[in-house]
Amino acid sequence: MSKIKVLFVCLGNICRSPLAEAAFRAAAQDAGLDVEVESAGTANYHVGERPDPRSIAEARKHDIDISGYRGRQLQAADFHEFDYILGMDASNMTNIAAVDPGDGKAHVAMLLDLVPGQQGREVADPWYGGPEGFTTTWNEVKAGADALVAVLINENN
Repeated sequence: MSKIKVLFVCLGNICRSPLAEAAFRAAAQDAGLDVEVESAGTANYHVGERPDPRSIAEARKHDIDISGYRGRQLQAADFHEFDYILGMDASNMTNIAAVDPGDGKAHVAMLLDLVPGQQGREVADPWYGGPEGFTTTWNEVKAGADALVAVLINENN
């Protein structure tokens, strides 16, 4: 199987998408998948910045260090580079579509659309709440990451 490239996208690239990146990287490694994974934001608010401290703390609870991650903005070239581009909510999907050049190879979907019974559901945005919101977000992106691993294993068998 060739290396699968996955990009997780939210608005600012400091809360949900870095957690999704971390959850998927860990799940793919556990499954023995050869993947390259990144995250990006549709806005340029946090380019070059570390993830939100609450995201870093949540990932640390799962023995994952995301403090080295840095925010970046989604680009048209990403649609040619990545196999999957996965947004966190409907607003992200609208913003992703606005950047999509239309001739890329990426399969674009909302992350929770991959989870049976969760189609159309958005990953909770924890930005305005306390640390408990980041736990909810972790649980959601972990479910999406596990579902993507299952899809990739199924596609390559």
